[in-house]
Amino acid sequence: MSKGRAKSEEIRKFIVENVVAHPKEISKITTLRFDITRQAVNRHLQTLVSERILGETGNTRNRVYRLCSLDEWKFSYPIKTDLAEDIVWRNDISNKLGQQSPNVVHIWQYGFTEMLNNAIDHSEGRFIHVSIARTAVDTEISIKDDGIGIFNKIKAMKNLLDERHAILELAKGKLTTDPDRHSGEGIFFTSRMFDSFSILSGDVHFNHKFGKPEDWILETGKPESGTTIILKLSNNASRTTTGIFNEYSDGDNYGFNKTVVPVRLAQYGDDRLVSRSQARRVLERVELFKHVIFDFTDVDAIGQAFADEIFRVFASTHPAIEMTYCDAIPDVEKMILRSLTPLLL
Repeated sequence: MSKGRAKSEEIRKFIVENVVAHPKEISKITTLRFDITRQAVNRHLQTLVSERILGETGNTRNRVYRLCSLDEWKFSYPIKTDLAEDIVWRNDISNKLGQQSPNVVHIWQYGFTEMLNNAIDHSEGRFIHVSIARTAVDTEISIKDDGIGIFNKIKAMKNLLDERHAILELAKGKLTTDPDRHSGEGIFFTSRMFDSFSILSGDVHFNHKFGKPEDWILETGKPESGTTIILKLSNNASRTTTGIFNEYSDGDNYGFNKTVVPVRLAQYGDDRLVSRSQARRVLERVELFKHVIFDFTDVDAIGQAFADEIFRVFASTHPAIEMTYCDAIPDVEKMILRSLTPLLL
């Protein structure tokens, strides 16, 4: 490959990988990145538009670029006893992903089949609708059922406070409404493998992004019937399913022994985390793990009773569990260390 052609491919690769974050400024940032003229960048942009990798709208001054969908498909499946996720994957989905590396295909196979199986076994719906959209950068698959709704079902079957409490339990992992047939690991590991993992159900939108310690919840105010799960993954992702499994094992075996508890999901509105009952909600089912990390991202303050219940009372009655914390601001950390002081004397 000639030097000029290699440089052109590098420039176009940069444009494609950055256009989503900078749809209006992509020309400017490319000019600065490669120290070339606006005219040269425009030629690359027009090449990508002509190849239908990018789309454009607006006039010259206000032009906006976006990634085009290279392929889009939709499938609908009646939920019945002979609907099998591996058959759907093999016959309809795997050949729609394009040429992707084996590690990316393995992630898609694991995540898609786990989420489709959940819809088949748990949704209590009549139909599942699957859609696929692939661009030059990433692929997105959504799986939507018309059933009871995942958060509502977990809340009812586990006698939880509300749908937000259901999300807190789901984020910890090992949660299932059918323990005889499911381990409760599928959603947890799937959410950790993809660039973006979303669940929309009822009026709640739950999202986890790869590499971000925190999950977030949005109350939409527009109730969604059933459950929609959206999986998004870079076509060039380097992670592997084995690497994700190992991250949450204890190193001696492949058991799911480690979890991260997003403490802020126990907060409601402007309420502070001050009570023992709030702490017990955070602690529910953590005895199922050998190593528990309490993530205090976006938690501005905690009370003495809350910290004491977790780090002294629970810790003293469960000495085999390794308990640590992360991302605590100084005021929060002071309260945690205060609860630990009697144990250190």
